[in-house]
Amino acid sequence: MSRIYLDHAATTPMVPEAVAALTAELTRVGNASAAHGSGRAARRVVEDARELLAARVGADPVEVIFTSGGTESDNLAVKGAWFARRDRGRDRVVTSAVEHHAVLDSAAWLAAAEGATAVLLPVDATGRVSEDAVAAGVDERTAVVSVMAANNEVGTRQPLAAVARRAAEVGAVSHSDAVQAVGHVAVDFAASGLDLMTFTAHKLGGPVGVGALLARRGAPLAAVQHGGGQERDVRSGTFDVAAVAAFAAAVDVAVADLAAEEARLRALRAELVAGVLAAVPGAVLRGTLDPERSLPGVTNLAFPGSAADAVLMVLDAAGFDCSAGSACSAGVTRPSHVLTAMGLDDDAARSSVRFSLGRGSTRADVTAVLRVLPEAVDRARAAAAFA
Repeated sequence: MSRIYLDHAATTPMVPEAVAALTAELTRVGNASAAHGSGRAARRVVEDARELLAARVGADPVEVIFTSGGTESDNLAVKGAWFARRDRGRDRVVTSAVEHHAVLDSAAWLAAAEGATAVLLPVDATGRVSEDAVAAGVDERTAVVSVMAANNEVGTRQPLAAVARRAAEVGAVSHSDAVQAVGHVAVDFAASGLDLMTFTAHKLGGPVGVGALLARRGAPLAAVQHGGGQERDVRSGTFDVAAVAAFAAAVDVAVADLAAEEARLRALRAELVAGVLAAVPGAVLRGTLDPERSLPGVTNLAFPGSAADAVLMVLDAAGFDCSAGSACSAGVTRPSHVLTAMGLDDDAARSSVRFSLGRGSTRADVTAVLRVLPEAVDRARAAAAFA
Protein backbone atom coordinates (compact mmCIF):
# COMPACT_ATOMS: atom_id res chain seq x y z
CA MET A 1 0.00 0.00 0.00
CA SER A 2 1.43 3.37 -0.97
CA ARG A 3 1.24 5.95 1.77
CA ILE A 4 0.24 9.61 1.67
CA TYR A 5 2.57 11.79 3.71
CA LEU A 6 0.87 14.69 5.52
CA ASP A 7 3.42 15.31 8.28
CA HIS A 8 5.87 17.73 6.67
CA ALA A 9 6.04 19.87 9.83
CA ALA A 10 7.71 16.91 11.56
CA THR A 11 10.25 16.30 8.80
CA THR A 12 10.38 16.63 5.04
CA PRO A 13 11.60 14.29 2.29
CA MET A 14 15.04 15.28 1.02
CA VAL A 15 14.97 17.09 -2.31
CA PRO A 16 17.08 15.50 -5.11
CA GLU A 17 19.54 18.38 -5.06
CA ALA A 18 20.27 17.81 -1.37
CA VAL A 19 20.67 14.07 -1.93
CA ALA A 20 23.12 14.76 -4.76
CA ALA A 21 25.14 17.21 -2.65
CA LEU A 22 25.24 14.79 0.27
CA THR A 23 26.35 11.78 -1.72
CA ALA A 24 28.92 13.78 -3.65
CA GLU A 25 30.67 14.66 -0.38
CA LEU A 26 30.39 11.37 1.50
CA THR A 27 33.60 9.99 0.03
CA ARG A 28 35.61 13.14 0.72
CA VAL A 29 38.57 12.70 3.05
CA GLY A 30 39.81 15.57 5.17
CA ASN A 31 38.85 17.37 8.38
CA ALA A 32 37.64 20.86 7.47
CA SER A 33 39.72 22.28 10.32
CA ALA A 34 42.96 20.69 9.11
CA ALA A 35 45.61 22.84 7.39
CA HIS A 36 46.64 20.36 4.69
CA GLY A 37 45.24 20.22 1.16
CA SER A 38 42.44 17.77 1.86
CA GLY A 39 41.41 19.77 4.90
CA ARG A 40 41.41 23.03 2.94
CA ALA A 41 39.27 21.46 0.20
CA ALA A 42 36.75 20.28 2.78
CA ARG A 43 36.76 23.72 4.37
CA ARG A 44 36.02 25.30 1.01
CA VAL A 45 32.87 23.19 0.75
CA VAL A 46 31.79 24.39 4.20
CA GLU A 47 32.48 28.04 3.42
CA ASP A 48 30.74 27.88 0.04
CA ALA A 49 27.71 26.44 1.83
CA ARG A 50 27.91 29.14 4.48
CA GLU A 51 27.92 31.87 1.83
CA LEU A 52 24.97 30.34 -0.02
CA LEU A 53 22.91 29.91 3.14
CA ALA A 54 23.63 33.46 4.23
CA ALA A 55 22.60 34.88 0.87
CA ARG A 56 19.31 33.00 0.92
CA VAL A 57 18.24 34.11 4.40
CA GLY A 58 19.49 37.69 4.40
CA ALA A 59 22.54 37.20 6.60
CA ASP A 60 26.26 37.81 6.40
CA PRO A 61 28.32 34.60 6.10
CA VAL A 62 30.11 35.33 9.37
CA GLU A 63 26.71 35.26 11.10
CA VAL A 64 26.07 31.60 10.19
CA ILE A 65 26.98 29.12 12.94
CA PHE A 66 26.52 25.49 11.93
CA THR A 67 25.00 23.15 14.52
CA SER A 68 23.45 19.69 14.67
CA GLY A 69 19.92 21.06 14.25
CA GLY A 70 17.13 23.13 15.72
CA THR A 71 17.33 21.81 19.27
CA GLU A 72 21.03 22.56 19.63
CA SER A 73 20.63 25.98 18.02
CA ASP A 74 17.78 26.89 20.38
CA ASN A 75 19.77 25.74 23.42
CA LEU A 76 22.81 27.70 22.30
CA ALA A 77 20.72 30.81 21.66
CA VAL A 78 18.70 30.84 24.88
CA LYS A 79 21.36 29.60 27.28
CA GLY A 80 24.28 31.27 25.51
CA ALA A 81 22.59 34.67 25.46
CA TRP A 82 21.47 34.38 29.10
CA PHE A 83 24.94 33.43 30.31
CA ALA A 84 26.46 36.28 28.30
CA ARG A 85 24.16 38.88 29.88
CA ARG A 86 23.62 37.71 33.45
CA ASP A 87 26.69 39.55 34.71
CA ARG A 88 24.91 42.80 33.87
CA GLY A 89 22.15 42.18 36.38
CA ARG A 90 19.76 40.64 33.90
CA ASP A 91 18.17 37.42 35.15
CA ARG A 92 15.00 37.12 33.04
CA VAL A 93 14.49 34.79 30.09
CA VAL A 94 11.24 35.56 28.28
CA THR A 95 9.52 33.17 25.87
CA SER A 96 6.01 32.58 24.58
CA ALA A 97 3.76 29.90 26.06
CA VAL A 98 3.63 28.07 22.69
CA GLU A 99 7.35 27.64 22.02
CA HIS A 100 8.95 24.37 21.02
CA HIS A 101 10.27 22.46 24.03
CA ALA A 102 13.84 23.16 22.92
CA VAL A 103 13.19 26.76 23.99
CA LEU A 104 10.76 26.17 26.84
CA ASP A 105 12.92 23.52 28.48
CA SER A 106 16.05 25.63 28.07
CA ALA A 107 14.31 28.46 29.92
CA ALA A 108 13.05 26.06 32.59
CA TRP A 109 16.55 24.63 33.05
CA LEU A 110 18.03 28.10 33.46
CA ALA A 111 15.42 28.83 36.13
CA ALA A 112 16.04 25.56 38.00
CA ALA A 113 19.82 25.34 37.69
CA GLU A 114 20.99 28.93 37.44
CA GLY A 115 18.37 31.00 39.24
CA ALA A 116 16.97 32.67 36.15
CA THR A 117 13.47 34.09 36.16
CA ALA A 118 11.48 32.47 33.36
CA VAL A 119 8.56 34.45 31.94
CA LEU A 120 5.94 33.03 29.55
CA LEU A 121 4.10 35.46 27.30
CA PRO A 122 0.41 34.56 26.83
CA VAL A 123 -1.18 33.98 23.42
CA ASP A 124 -4.65 34.56 21.99
CA ALA A 125 -7.09 31.94 20.71
CA THR A 126 -5.12 31.61 17.45
CA GLY A 127 -1.81 31.06 19.25
CA ARG A 128 -0.39 34.52 18.61
CA VAL A 129 1.45 36.73 21.09
CA SER A 130 0.18 40.31 21.18
CA GLU A 131 2.52 43.27 20.81
CA ASP A 132 1.18 44.56 24.14
CA ALA A 133 2.24 41.32 25.82
CA VAL A 134 5.71 41.68 24.35
CA ALA A 135 5.97 45.30 25.56
CA ALA A 136 4.83 44.34 29.05
CA GLY A 137 6.86 41.16 29.39
CA VAL A 138 10.24 42.31 28.07
CA ASP A 139 11.91 44.85 30.36
CA GLU A 140 15.33 46.08 31.49
CA ARG A 141 15.86 42.93 33.56
CA THR A 142 15.49 40.70 30.49
CA ALA A 143 18.63 38.94 29.30
CA VAL A 144 17.06 37.17 26.32
CA VAL A 145 13.63 37.02 24.71
CA SER A 146 12.85 34.08 22.42
CA VAL A 147 9.65 34.01 20.35
CA MET A 148 9.23 31.54 17.49
CA ALA A 149 8.65 32.75 13.95
CA ALA A 150 5.81 30.30 13.39
CA ASN A 151 4.24 27.60 15.51
CA ASN A 152 4.86 23.97 14.60
CA GLU A 153 1.44 22.73 15.77
CA VAL A 154 -1.05 25.33 14.53
CA GLY A 155 1.07 27.30 12.04
CA THR A 156 0.48 30.73 13.57
CA ARG A 157 3.17 33.32 12.86
CA GLN A 158 4.38 35.71 15.54
CA PRO A 159 5.06 39.49 15.54
CA LEU A 160 8.83 39.26 15.30
CA ALA A 161 9.29 42.92 14.40
CA ALA A 162 7.69 43.89 17.71
CA VAL A 163 9.88 41.39 19.57
CA ALA A 164 13.09 42.71 17.97
CA ARG A 165 12.07 46.33 18.51
CA ARG A 166 11.19 45.88 22.18
CA ALA A 167 14.36 43.91 22.89
CA ALA A 168 16.46 46.65 21.32
CA GLU A 169 14.69 49.28 23.42
CA VAL A 170 15.61 47.58 26.70
CA GLY A 171 18.97 46.08 25.68
CA ALA A 172 17.85 42.45 25.69
CA VAL A 173 19.06 39.80 23.23
CA SER A 174 16.32 38.74 20.79
CA HIS A 175 16.01 35.24 19.33
CA SER A 176 13.51 33.44 17.14
CA ASP A 177 13.12 29.75 16.43
CA ALA A 178 12.42 29.97 12.68
CA VAL A 179 12.61 26.22 12.06
CA GLN A 180 9.10 26.12 10.57
CA ALA A 181 9.47 29.40 8.66
CA VAL A 182 12.70 29.28 6.67
CA GLY A 183 12.07 27.79 3.25
CA HIS A 184 8.30 28.16 3.62
CA VAL A 185 7.76 31.92 3.98
CA ALA A 186 10.07 34.82 3.21
CA VAL A 187 12.77 35.26 5.88
CA ASP A 188 15.32 38.09 5.96
CA PHE A 189 17.54 37.98 9.02
CA ALA A 190 19.07 41.43 8.51
CA ALA A 191 15.70 43.08 8.02
CA SER A 192 14.16 41.28 11.01
CA GLY A 193 16.21 43.24 13.54
CA LEU A 194 16.72 40.06 15.57
CA ASP A 195 20.02 39.15 17.20
CA LEU A 196 19.68 35.38 16.81
CA MET A 197 17.65 33.01 14.62
CA THR A 198 17.41 29.22 14.45
CA PHE A 199 16.66 27.03 11.43
CA THR A 200 17.37 23.46 10.38
CA ALA A 201 17.77 21.35 7.26
CA HIS A 202 15.26 18.55 7.67
CA LYS A 203 12.26 20.90 7.81
CA LEU A 204 12.93 22.20 4.28
CA GLY A 205 14.21 19.28 2.21
CA GLY A 206 17.63 18.66 3.71
CA PRO A 207 19.05 15.89 5.92
CA VAL A 208 18.44 15.34 9.61
CA GLY A 209 21.34 16.28 11.89
CA VAL A 210 22.42 19.68 10.61
CA GLY A 211 21.13 23.18 11.26
CA ALA A 212 22.27 26.70 11.91
CA LEU A 213 22.08 29.54 14.37
CA LEU A 214 22.29 32.99 12.83
CA ALA A 215 24.06 35.30 15.25
CA ARG A 216 24.35 39.01 14.47
CA ARG A 217 27.84 40.48 14.65
CA GLY A 218 28.45 41.53 18.24
CA ALA A 219 25.45 39.66 19.66
CA PRO A 220 26.30 38.48 23.21
CA LEU A 221 26.62 34.70 23.10
CA ALA A 222 28.50 32.38 25.44
CA ALA A 223 29.55 28.87 24.48
CA VAL A 224 27.56 26.06 26.07
CA GLN A 225 29.87 23.29 24.86
CA HIS A 226 33.63 23.48 24.57
CA GLY A 227 36.30 21.91 22.43
CA GLY A 228 38.24 22.91 19.35
CA GLY A 229 36.82 26.40 19.07
CA GLN A 230 35.13 26.02 15.68
CA GLU A 231 32.30 28.39 14.71
CA ARG A 232 33.44 31.62 16.35
CA ASP A 233 34.46 29.71 19.49
CA VAL A 234 30.80 29.32 20.51
CA ARG A 235 30.07 25.94 18.89
CA SER A 236 32.96 23.52 18.91
CA GLY A 237 32.86 20.29 16.94
CA THR A 238 34.13 18.75 13.70
CA PHE A 239 32.20 19.88 10.63
CA ASP A 240 29.88 17.38 8.94
CA VAL A 241 30.91 18.53 5.47
CA ALA A 242 28.44 16.37 3.54
CA ALA A 243 25.48 17.41 5.69
CA VAL A 244 26.42 21.09 5.47
CA ALA A 245 26.61 20.87 1.67
CA ALA A 246 23.21 19.17 1.51
CA PHE A 247 21.74 21.77 3.89
CA ALA A 248 22.82 24.59 1.59
CA ALA A 249 21.47 22.79 -1.49
CA ALA A 250 18.08 22.31 0.18
CA VAL A 251 17.81 25.94 1.23
CA ASP A 252 18.76 27.03 -2.28
CA VAL A 253 15.93 24.96 -3.77
CA ALA A 254 13.38 26.03 -1.15
CA VAL A 255 14.05 29.75 -1.55
CA ALA A 256 14.28 29.68 -5.36
CA ASP A 257 10.60 28.91 -5.86
CA LEU A 258 9.30 29.99 -2.47
CA ALA A 259 6.58 32.39 -3.66
CA ALA A 260 5.03 29.93 -6.10
CA GLU A 261 5.23 27.03 -3.66
CA GLU A 262 3.75 29.11 -0.85
CA ALA A 263 0.78 30.08 -3.05
CA ARG A 264 0.27 26.46 -4.12
CA LEU A 265 0.28 25.17 -0.56
CA ARG A 266 -2.06 27.90 0.68
CA ALA A 267 -4.57 26.88 -1.99
CA LEU A 268 -4.28 23.22 -0.98
CA ARG A 269 -4.61 24.11 2.68
CA ALA A 270 -7.75 26.17 2.03
CA GLU A 271 -9.24 23.26 0.09
CA LEU A 272 -8.41 20.85 2.91
CA VAL A 273 -9.91 23.07 5.61
CA ALA A 274 -13.08 23.80 3.63
CA GLY A 275 -13.52 20.12 2.84
CA VAL A 276 -13.09 19.00 6.44
CA LEU A 277 -15.41 21.64 7.87
CA ALA A 278 -18.06 20.64 5.32
CA ALA A 279 -17.68 16.88 5.71
CA VAL A 280 -17.10 16.42 9.45
CA PRO A 281 -19.82 17.77 11.77
CA GLY A 282 -18.43 19.89 14.58
CA ALA A 283 -14.88 20.13 13.17
CA VAL A 284 -13.02 23.25 14.28
CA LEU A 285 -9.94 24.98 12.81
CA ARG A 286 -7.27 25.80 15.39
CA GLY A 287 -5.13 28.76 14.40
CA THR A 288 -5.89 30.99 11.43
CA LEU A 289 -6.02 31.01 7.63
CA ASP A 290 -4.86 34.64 7.48
CA PRO A 291 -1.89 34.51 5.06
CA GLU A 292 -0.10 37.26 6.98
CA ARG A 293 -0.34 35.31 10.21
CA SER A 294 0.00 31.66 9.21
CA LEU A 295 2.24 29.15 7.54
CA PRO A 296 1.09 27.94 4.12
CA GLY A 297 1.00 24.22 4.88
CA VAL A 298 0.27 23.62 8.57
CA THR A 299 -3.36 22.90 9.50
CA ASN A 300 -4.66 21.94 12.92
CA LEU A 301 -8.22 20.64 13.03
CA ALA A 302 -10.14 19.55 16.11
CA PHE A 303 -12.83 16.89 16.16
CA PRO A 304 -14.74 17.34 19.44
CA GLY A 305 -16.02 14.12 20.97
CA SER A 306 -13.07 12.13 19.67
CA ALA A 307 -9.50 11.44 20.68
CA ALA A 308 -6.86 12.48 18.16
CA ASP A 309 -4.95 9.25 18.80
CA ALA A 310 -7.96 7.22 17.69
CA VAL A 311 -8.44 9.31 14.54
CA LEU A 312 -4.76 8.92 13.72
CA MET A 313 -4.89 5.17 14.24
CA VAL A 314 -7.64 4.82 11.63
CA LEU A 315 -5.86 7.17 9.22
CA ASP A 316 -2.59 5.31 9.70
CA ALA A 317 -4.26 2.00 8.88
CA ALA A 318 -5.67 3.61 5.73
CA GLY A 319 -2.19 4.76 4.64
CA PHE A 320 -2.04 8.37 5.85
CA ASP A 321 0.84 9.84 7.86
CA CYS A 322 -0.44 12.64 10.11
CA SER A 323 0.19 13.64 13.72
CA ALA A 324 -1.38 15.08 16.83
CA GLY A 325 1.25 17.79 17.20
CA SER A 326 4.99 18.05 17.60
CA ALA A 327 6.89 14.92 16.62
CA CYS A 328 9.20 15.63 19.55
CA SER A 329 6.27 14.92 21.89
CA ALA A 330 5.07 11.77 20.13
CA GLY A 331 3.83 9.13 22.56
CA VAL A 332 3.31 11.66 25.34
CA THR A 333 -0.21 11.37 26.75
CA ARG A 334 -0.51 14.88 28.15
CA PRO A 335 -2.43 17.40 26.03
CA SER A 336 -0.57 19.82 23.78
CA HIS A 337 0.86 22.77 25.70
CA VAL A 338 0.26 24.88 22.59
CA LEU A 339 -3.47 24.19 22.51
CA THR A 340 -3.94 24.59 26.26
CA ALA A 341 -2.09 27.93 26.07
CA MET A 342 -4.66 28.93 23.44
CA GLY A 343 -7.38 28.44 26.04
CA LEU A 344 -8.55 24.88 25.33
CA ASP A 345 -9.31 22.39 28.07
CA ASP A 346 -7.58 19.02 28.11
CA ASP A 347 -10.30 17.13 26.25
CA ALA A 348 -10.49 19.75 23.50
CA ALA A 349 -6.72 19.78 23.17
CA ARG A 350 -6.63 16.00 22.83
CA SER A 351 -9.09 16.08 19.92
CA SER A 352 -6.83 17.97 17.48
CA VAL A 353 -5.02 16.49 14.48
CA ARG A 354 -2.28 18.24 12.51
CA PHE A 355 -2.17 17.89 8.74
CA SER A 356 1.00 19.48 7.36
CA LEU A 357 1.46 19.81 3.62
CA GLY A 358 4.76 20.15 1.80
CA ARG A 359 6.58 20.08 -1.50
CA GLY A 360 5.29 16.66 -2.50
CA SER A 361 1.67 17.26 -1.47
CA THR A 362 -0.99 17.28 -4.20
CA ARG A 363 -4.72 17.86 -4.67
CA ALA A 364 -5.05 14.10 -4.97
CA ASP A 365 -3.67 13.77 -1.42
CA VAL A 366 -6.24 16.25 -0.11
CA THR A 367 -9.05 14.49 -1.96
CA ALA A 368 -7.93 11.14 -0.59
CA VAL A 369 -7.81 12.23 3.05
CA LEU A 370 -11.18 13.96 2.75
CA ARG A 371 -12.62 10.69 1.51
CA VAL A 372 -11.60 8.70 4.60
CA LEU A 373 -11.54 11.31 7.37
CA PRO A 374 -15.30 11.44 8.12
CA GLU A 375 -15.39 7.71 8.82
CA ALA A 376 -12.21 7.93 10.89
CA VAL A 377 -13.75 10.62 13.08
CA ASP A 378 -17.05 8.71 13.37
CA ARG A 379 -15.18 5.61 14.55
CA ALA A 380 -13.11 7.64 17.01
CA ARG A 381 -16.22 9.30 18.42
CA ALA A 382 -17.94 5.95 18.78
CA ALA A 383 -14.94 4.56 20.64
CA ALA A 384 -14.89 7.61 22.94
CA ALA A 385 -18.58 7.19 23.73
CA PHE A 386 -17.89 3.70 25.09
CA ALA A 387 -14.69 4.63 26.93
